[in-house]
Amino acid sequence: MSFRLCHSALAVILSCGFVSTLLAAPQQPVVPGTGIELPQVADDFEDPKWNYVPKNPKSTEDINENQAQPTGVTTNGRWYEGIKRGHPDEVRRVETPPGGLEGSTGAMMMRSLFTGIPGRPSNTVHQDDFVANVQYRLKGPIAVSQTPSVTTRVYLPPISEWEPRNGPQFGFRAAVETTAMKEKKTFLFSSSSEENEVYWPGLFIVKESKKVDGQIEHYAHFRIRAGRNGGDMKGPNIETTGWWTLGMSFTPDGMVHYYARPGVEELTAEDYITSQYPYGYKCERFRTFFYNVVNGDNGKTWSTAWIVDDPKVYVGNSGGRVAAGRTSTKSTKR
Repeated sequence: MSFRLCHSALAVILSCGFVSTLLAAPQQPVVPGTGIELPQVADDFEDPKWNYVPKNPKSTEDINENQAQPTGVTTNGRWYEGIKRGHPDEVRRVETPPGGLEGSTGAMMMRSLFTGIPGRPSNTVHQDDFVANVQYRLKGPIAVSQTPSVTTRVYLPPISEWEPRNGPQFGFRAAVETTAMKEKKTFLFSSSSEENEVYWPGLFIVKESKKVDGQIEHYAHFRIRAGRNGGDMKGPNIETTGWWTLGMSFTPDGMVHYYARPGVEELTAEDYITSQYPYGYKCERFRTFFYNVVNGDNGKTWSTAWIVDDPKVYVGNSGGRVAAGRTSTKSTKR
């Protein structure tokens, strides 16, 4: 199955405070997985001793400014708890569901009961973060001049097994940086200066309902974060559950390119969804990628159990700094 959406406009306006800059015409999209794989980062979950060690209580900085320290980490040092929203309540290695990558015996499952403050249900949609340790293992972010990209496999159980709630259920996202003009105001004066800005583009999996012949039917689609105005964009419908391959690439023009296909095969140009300058920003550096686990935080209903496998990070041009790796070929377990 292939999905094709229209390209974003060839030029967009970046508005930060009172400063506007015309963005250059975008380059051709680069298929995620192109170039050299960086085995120093990401994971294959094949080690039977793979384990996540939570350091509860988890962080809830986004709600009550509580940065619970220390944060949870995996025993292999490749994953850690998101400091802003905390880790999923359950993270563990599981047997790879049927139809996964050839040779895969292990994958990672994540789910949550309290996505807000543990023990204090809010009945409001919240999310937990599980972050790949990319930036620190590589001793810094990857410049987009190196055309970084990231791919992952995600197992979607039958929709009947999802959390019984419409709205976002899961996210596959990146943390990237740009330089933005920020306005500072005092009592009498204002000034602008360039500052580093971090933002988080990604693909969400969203559940919805519709009435067909008097019956309620559930369906799912992708939601793209974000368009140049900062708003989410509706992506293609998800016509089948089971394994999917998702990816994002980041090109030297600062654009983010989004891809998805059913199955576990490598992404191709036919799996292209869209290219965007999220929030009107030109991406300059790729920090890491992470997963969001979302639920209604009612203290009773667990989120959908999400299983992922074999996330990988690539550079199209190593630039000499992260040259250690392997050329991308077909999907095989390391």
